[in-house]
Amino acid sequence: MAVREDKKEQIIDNAVGVFAEKGYYKATTAMVAKASGVTQPYVFHFFANKEELYKAVIDRAFSRIYDTFAEVNAPADQLIETMGRAFTQIIQTHRDEVLMVMQAHAISDVGIREHVRKLFLTIFESLTMKFERAGISQAKETAAHFIGTGLLITVAEVLNLPQLCNGKNVVE
Repeated sequence: MAVREDKKEQIIDNAVGVFAEKGYYKATTAMVAKASGVTQPYVFHFFANKEELYKAVIDRAFSRIYDTFAEVNAPADQLIETMGRAFTQIIQTHRDEVLMVMQAHAISDVGIREHVRKLFLTIFESLTMKFERAGISQAKETAAHFIGTGLLITVAEVLNLPQLCNGKNVVE
């Protein structure tokens, strides 16, 4: 059973790169299978279709961000900056996942759009609660701004436009 789960994780690992490079619509399960060193039917053994595979991949990416933010402990006056540094670290170590998260909201497929909406809402609600517990005023507005800043940082990084972030390279 462990080998089977390892293969499933290997498929997800490789799907991240394929989806990040090709985007949802141009990526195929055949490409994922090839990158994973398995057959396409083997991919379908774990995932009913490309949408389900994509959801598994995007769930992992969002979970990494969610867990990273949940683990950050800092005084209220340093919390947002500390979380920002944690996000920058995710960009450095899991760039393809962050790229997928940035692209995910633009996928028009109804099932994926709703899935991604729920994931962003979960992040927003968890940030809001974290900021409220820290005593940060206007927690909802601060959470929304934090997410917006993260999206801007990601765009600046992916497009190599440090000008969007006050001329500083985010990931150095």
